[in-house]
Amino acid sequence: MTFGINNAPSHFQRMMNEIFPEELSEGWLIIYTDDIIVFSKTWEEHMYRLSRVWTKIQSVNMKISLKKCHFKFKELKALEHVVYGYYRQHTKDFTSIARPLYKLCDKDTVLEMTVDRVKAFEYLRQAVTTASLLLMPDFKLPFKLYIAASGDGLGAALHRVQIINHKPVEGPKCFISRQIKPSEARYGASQMVCL
Repeated sequence: MTFGINNAPSHFQRMMNEIFPEELSEGWLIIYTDDIIVFSKTWEEHMYRLSRVWTKIQSVNMKISLKKCHFKFKELKALEHVVYGYYRQHTKDFTSIARPLYKLCDKDTVLEMTVDRVKAFEYLRQAVTTASLLLMPDFKLPFKLYIAASGDGLGAALHRVQIINHKPVEGPKCFISRQIKPSEARYGASQMVCL
């Protein structure tokens, strides 16, 4: 397809969607114009999926530039978002809420769904399905950054200002949180917020 044609991107996207209908419906392939993202839980599964994609690309006489390919990454940047634990940054107090679930990763922890763990899971599931903050920001308006630190963790909220009904309305754009390391537990609050 010739470069510069106004509707070329939409035609190309439609063509890519028509080449990979099963893979897209199975939910492990994302295509955005000429970017193809394949994700899997295991290496074997990933290799199988890559071979399916490669076979289909060859079957329609398309070519891939290996210089532009990235393989075996746990996270990647797509459309200016880092894809890894994606909803974490859109869930207020994620680390504090998920703490009972994180404890399941500790050595010698009994794998048991306690009331706290079920509550945490249900809350996070609800938060993911009702994300309220993915409006595009107006970069002419200010952003506000709120930060907090405690003995349990660190957190920050980036709020954007939007004009709604001719009035500035503040709302969250993203949240960041993490547990503190044992060596950081000795810091005072003013030092912790600088982490």
